[in-house]
Amino acid sequence: MSDRREFLQAAGTAAVGAGVLSGFAGSAGAYAGGDDTIRIGVVGCGGRGSGAAVDALGVEGSVKLVAMGDIFGDKLDSSLSRIKKAYADKPGRVDVPKENKFIGFDAIDKVLAAGIDVIILATPPGFRPQHFARAVEAGVHVFMEKPVATDAPGIRTVLAAAASAKEKGLKVGVGLQRRHASNYLETAELIANGDIGDVMASRVYWNSSGVWGNATRGTRENTSTELEYQLRNWYYYSWICGDQICEQHIHNLDIGNWFHGGYPVKARGMGGREVRTGKEFGNIFDHFAVQYEFADGSYMFSECRHIPKCWNRVGESIQGTKGRVDMGAQDARIYFTGGAKKRIKSKKNPYQQEHDDLFAAIRSNLDYNEAEYGAMSTMTSILGRMATYSGQELTMKEALASNKVLVPELTSFENEPPVVPDGDLVYASPRPGQYKAV
Repeated sequence: MSDRREFLQAAGTAAVGAGVLSGFAGSAGAYAGGDDTIRIGVVGCGGRGSGAAVDALGVEGSVKLVAMGDIFGDKLDSSLSRIKKAYADKPGRVDVPKENKFIGFDAIDKVLAAGIDVIILATPPGFRPQHFARAVEAGVHVFMEKPVATDAPGIRTVLAAAASAKEKGLKVGVGLQRRHASNYLETAELIANGDIGDVMASRVYWNSSGVWGNATRGTRENTSTELEYQLRNWYYYSWICGDQICEQHIHNLDIGNWFHGGYPVKARGMGGREVRTGKEFGNIFDHFAVQYEFADGSYMFSECRHIPKCWNRVGESIQGTKGRVDMGAQDARIYFTGGAKKRIKSKKNPYQQEHDDLFAAIRSNLDYNEAEYGAMSTMTSILGRMATYSGQELTMKEALASNKVLVPELTSFENEPPVVPDGDLVYASPRPGQYKAV
């Protein structure tokens, strides 16, 4: 119990500590521009990158968006338009001149060289490890979206860069915003205090009808190469997305890890493509069910699904020896043995809170690094995917040591992606019992 309490309390320290200071603009030192303005760059200008930029510009104190990068010019332009619209009443917060709009696979390096203090990394997840490593090498604070990798070598890159960031005093936020939600933070404290007893099991879900679909981002007719087509529709290719269990379900798996007080030591799972079988859906699965086992003998039962017209739930349930917690975006409901109940409501938008906390830590020079748990919760997702794709029980140790690289070095749209379709433009999906996970 003491180990779980220490893990829970340590995991919440950065968010809680920075949250206390989130309303304080501080007497900042000089940043890249030689004044107290924190200058922001964004790489990856899709919906999440745009949303993260809007939230970053919403923090207290002087901040300014000064550079943007993407491999697609139309994405960058639409993102900048959205951000400008959000701050039409504060136009000084968005100042991205033409010379600071960078298009191409090397956009990350150009944004990092554009005189920024903080970079938002929001490209498809497969690019995240190398982008994070380059940002840390450049000495820039980082907010990176989840997941932080799609394969084990990428996770090892992130963990190494995280250690380097700590040595340099760089602040790192990861887009697992539940860690900053008041209902989750208060519940973590309740569990750490032993109010529901020892955690025996959890059930975590991201069951929904799906995301944008059917190649709406790019068609065969309006893309010039196979790689461009896949990157326009990146969610449907496991090499760059990680599959749903990584790209979305990581949120719930991360909460399971947090509340269990550690990371799983092994996993076994099943899944496949039941409904979303068309060629436009790439090679990812549409459902997973994974059993994760922790060193203390407790279990996390995981489900994620993208199938319309089914029972849906996005949330977590934690079963203890003295009660149960049901978590959702808006509240936590605690049911104690004996009939007593408690409800904890969410008090603030956690997407905004995570940026408030990060920028407060930068201004106040607090220790702040979420990269390690971001990496290990991503690895939990990857472990579940590897076990499901292969149909084998795998240990975390085996999975983390894997040298199977999913993301090749890419420099142009003329490069061949690691997955290509057959003559009928159909992609081969992993087959349990045949797929080699490690």
